[in-house]
Amino acid sequence: MASAPLRRPVPGRARRSHAERTAETRARILAAVVESIAEIGFGRTTAAEITRRAGVTWGAVQHHFGDKDGILVAVLEDSFDRFAQLLETAEIEEAPLERRVEVFVARAWEHFSSRAYASTFEILLDHLRRGDPPLRGGAGWQTRMSRAWERVWRRFFGGAPISRRRHGELQHYTISVLSGLASTLMLEGRAARVRDAELDLLRDTLVRELSAQS
Repeated sequence: MASAPLRRPVPGRARRSHAERTAETRARILAAVVESIAEIGFGRTTAAEITRRAGVTWGAVQHHFGDKDGILVAVLEDSFDRFAQLLETAEIEEAPLERRVEVFVARAWEHFSSRAYASTFEILLDHLRRGDPPLRGGAGWQTRMSRAWERVWRRFFGGAPISRRRHGELQHYTISVLSGLASTLMLEGRAARVRDAELDLLRDTLVRELSAQS
């Protein structure tokens, strides 16, 4: 009787480490929160909705993030980490000021017009509207955000011939413009448009102000 043909063993999927599984689960939960807030709003993003979207139990959520404040702060931190990474990986060495401004505004707007930013905005707005106490751990997140923003700004524009005070004013102005445009997009909903003219105005303003002698 002829022997059965030999079959090549199907290579099994490499076994993931505990750290990899933990990172994957955390990322899935954070993505579920962001998607839920973006699609149905902060108020309807319940524990049941998060676990349904993430495919985990609420106990798993608590294991990774603790209480409700823990997961909300984690969403805020993850959102800004993504923003900082977008800007810190930009290749701007030896680039003229105009090019630095162009890249900075384009990548910053990519974040501010994203679901991640819309979700963080809703989280913070809801807390402000309700008059709730600051998110536990929020002060640490705010400090981290401020330092990361300062680091990114220095990388792009640290050599500009303006005073430190003017740098601070321009940073605040830039955040105000981008967050204001993002808020307008959120209010417009399906009719949202990218505000090219306003972004061009921001670019022109930064080039002019950053090249002005103090």
